Amino acid sequence: MSESPVVELVDAGYAYAEGPQVLAGVDFAVAAGRSLALLGRNGSGKTTLLRLLSGGLRCGRDRLLLDGEPVSYDRAGLTRLRTAVQLVVQDPDDQLFAASVGQDVSFGPMNLGLPEDEVRARVAESLEALDITALEDRPTHLLSYGQRKRAAIAGAVAMRPRVLILDEPTAGLDPHGQERLLEVLDRLRKAGTTVVMATHDVDLALRWADDAAVLSPAGLRTGAVSALLADRELLDAARLRRPWALAAAEVLRAHGLLTGDTPGPRTPEELDRWAVPA
Repeated sequence: MSESPVVELVDAGYAYAEGPQVLAGVDFAVAAGRSLALLGRNGSGKTTLLRLLSGGLRCGRDRLLLDGEPVSYDRAGLTRLRTAVQLVVQDPDDQLFAASVGQDVSFGPMNLGLPEDEVRARVAESLEALDITALEDRPTHLLSYGQRKRAAIAGAVAMRPRVLILDEPTAGLDPHGQERLLEVLDRLRKAGTTVVMATHDVDLALRWADDAAVLSPAGLRTGAVSALLADRELLDAARLRRPWALAAAEVLRAHGLLTGDTPGPRTPEELDRWAVPA
């Protein structure tokens, strides 16, 4: 990545109490203006890595950097970190706790001690960004799963973070819900938010991300998403399957329907342009 990292883990590791080492010697940098997919099989350490990056877990060697400066784990240091980096966990029910959507989204800005007018403005902005303005007064327990996902993300967006970290954000969503969420993430990216997404969906990563970070037993490898996901040895080590789009492009090139550096289809719908009439 050519951009200077906003937040970075250097030689980080973590082991849970009375458990095995989950991560060791991990270098992980998030550059401004890039979309990054963190890939790995279930149990590979993706969630642990995200919690280290957002300050929810503490690195054993205190090697978490924000804008190149070490993060301190006292109140001031964590407040500084969490105004820049926000994590949205996989299950929205672990994050939503207030009686209504508006109250939940306002919690973070209120804790920053912002004036009431500023809090209201941030809530309105976040609800609009997530396309849930109409749900502001809706009790959180009456939301659908997809609505709860977006409400949880809105709460993080209200903090106006420079980096938004999402742990398996499309898990549990139907195809329509996934598409709506990806549209939301595209709007946030265009507005200047750097987005990191943990997933084991290689097709989603190839379609959505600029960069990828792949967790395997050998460690963490980062780079351009198209290059990493074309590395079959790496995918095998990480127990990830080959992306559908890369396999489709290979078949198209073998039949002369795709030449040179012309990008292949990213979705089954895009494949229609190469359909040969019967």
